[in-house]
Amino acid sequence: MYPPPPGGGPYGYQTWGQGYSPYNRPTPVNGAAIASLVLGILCCVPGAGLLLGLVALGQIRRSGDRGKGMAVAGSVLSSIGIVLWALMLATGGLTGIRDGIEAAVGEDGTAYALTVGECFDAPDGSLEGYAYHIDDVPCDGEHDGEVFAAFTVTGHDSYPGDDEVATIADTRCYQLRYGYAMDVWAVPADVDVYYLTPTGSSWELGDHEVTCLFGNTDEGAGLTGSLRNDESLLDVDQYAYLAAVNLENKVLDEEPMESADDDFEANRAWAGRMSGTLLKEVGQLRGHTWPEAARKPVAEIADEVATLQKEWAKAARAEDADAFYVHYDRITELSAPDRSVTARKALGLATTPPADGSDGSGGASGGGDSGLEV
Repeated sequence: MYPPPPGGGPYGYQTWGQGYSPYNRPTPVNGAAIASLVLGILCCVPGAGLLLGLVALGQIRRSGDRGKGMAVAGSVLSSIGIVLWALMLATGGLTGIRDGIEAAVGEDGTAYALTVGECFDAPDGSLEGYAYHIDDVPCDGEHDGEVFAAFTVTGHDSYPGDDEVATIADTRCYQLRYGYAMDVWAVPADVDVYYLTPTGSSWELGDHEVTCLFGNTDEGAGLTGSLRNDESLLDVDQYAYLAAVNLENKVLDEEPMESADDDFEANRAWAGRMSGTLLKEVGQLRGHTWPEAARKPVAEIADEVATLQKEWAKAARAEDADAFYVHYDRITELSAPDRSVTARKALGLATTPPADGSDGSGGASGGGDSGLEV
């Protein structure tokens, strides 16, 4: 996956980030150079701006990143800022500056004001880099992003670092998407999960919130219409069906990054979670009273999921990686997303499987990339 840009952000700013994407990226702009320029312009921490500018110049020489001009300009402006701050300290002119910065965190029209269900445009159309100002726009029309969840990072007394925050955001946002866009088959193939995270500087001002977003993988394309598809918009049968499916999808997303050959115990533990989750899924599918047209196809799917559950249970008890893959491969063979089309049609849900076969039940690979969807 691609983490947010390196380097701390300026006071009052957050950073955009995105989950794994197969698309190539241009040479990045050095994060320290950006921060140096912004701090130099704002003159809020000129000493840090000058230091970041010097650090950025060294990093750019070594890495080839873009941003040399920003680093130079940030260093010059920060140097001027240091002189001005010295004068302000002598005259007491700093009163209220920090209060003003903190008040900006809750200001309308900023990235901090985004709420679940809101659609917006970013000033440059990009969901990467630093973010502050956003423009609220109706979800019915074209827009750059749609907020589907938000959560507070807990368990850390101090800023855990860019990489850790990005990992937390990536994991939680992919989990939380199922509560907002429950029918993943209805999500276009070019839509991915993005997130807005705090920087070390904004963390110190009390900003510990991650905002989860949907955006287009083609930066110039954007989105049209809301992707919301949750309990508030679904009927009771649609909700029951998707709630059962997404129990499993969430655990599929937890597939270990390492193969069973490299981390056998992690994969076996994951198989155990899959087995237990499929038992719950079968119970929900068989326990709900379905409309007449959906009864038979849903019952057939429940039987198939029960078969897959047994294979996952065997994989969880495997003695070595070779035995694990015997059952893993069997799960792949048994999986087929088009088996759920009849049930979906009867329930009035999307009936075209995603091009990558994702959002399935009983599938054999994580990240929602599975075969059998129920």
